[in-house]
Amino acid sequence: MSQADFWQKDQEEISGFNQQSASLRAAIEDWQIHSQKLEDTKILAEMAFEENDKDTIEEVKKDLLDIEKAIKDLEFHSLLGEPDDKRNAIISINAGAGGTEAQDWVEMLFRMYLKWCESKNMKTKVIDFLDGDEAGIKSLTFTVTGPYAYGYLKSEHGIHRMVRISPFDASGRRHTSFASVSVLPEVAQDIQIDIEDKDMRIDTYRASGPGGQHVNKTSSAVRITHLPTGIVVQCQNEKSQHRNREMAMKVLKSKLYELEKEKQEQEKQERHHNQKEIAWGSQIRSYTFNPYRLVKDHRTNVEVGDLDRVMNGDLDVFMDAYLRAYRKN
Repeated sequence: MSQADFWQKDQEEISGFNQQSASLRAAIEDWQIHSQKLEDTKILAEMAFEENDKDTIEEVKKDLLDIEKAIKDLEFHSLLGEPDDKRNAIISINAGAGGTEAQDWVEMLFRMYLKWCESKNMKTKVIDFLDGDEAGIKSLTFTVTGPYAYGYLKSEHGIHRMVRISPFDASGRRHTSFASVSVLPEVAQDIQIDIEDKDMRIDTYRASGPGGQHVNKTSSAVRITHLPTGIVVQCQNEKSQHRNREMAMKVLKSKLYELEKEKQEQEKQERHHNQKEIAWGSQIRSYTFNPYRLVKDHRTNVEVGDLDRVMNGDLDVFMDAYLRAYRKN
């Protein structure tokens, strides 16, 4: 950033550098603060034990619990060491087996992730959206912008299963529904992805999702098909065709980047591009609303009985367990 030509770079590239710099500064400051607090607590503890000051000893115990939690948080951040972890994320959620119930499940998952992002002060933006037939959402794609967004959210990639008594079933039967969550790192300016025009088919159409009257009056939505791989991406939530094309290209580059990573690292195929069928036996996590209330991650065997807390965005326990298990592997 101290280089003379730094501020002449592309604004998105500058933003990426600023984000990385801010994250590193925050990590250093956190370490300094907790290190100093630990030293102060040690001195206070020595004085309290010498004087047999029970009130101060209790205060020291509380401070030590706070420091322990802070150290665990710092340790958690240390797990985010892969090159892509610091990047923003692109998330797609698609309804699987389960019909209207599965489409409602997509909407519930979307709300869960929005709550998590809000708790982390991360920004979200919907770039593609397809309404459900009767309720919920068939599919949507959104971006998450913030420090280490991909590093945190990569643990969510896979099939999510819900079991509950369906509000759409007049007989009150229990239903099992599935949705796939795809998480990709947003490709930054420092990664070169070359896509030739002859390898793309670009179609425009009228947008059908939310976004005001404008999106329904013009063919502003953009769909790009990458012919060599068959990858299809689309964006419809921007007002102009140019912006929709720009966002669709960003998603396409992220997908191609991830595909190339998988070719180089075969052990990641199951976790990323080649998802299993969105149905029985392929889920990474189950959310049971009935006959009992429980969320279980099948990769780490972590279970949480407070289902409402999870659905309101408290996902850190699953992310932490996944990152620790992934590092061991």
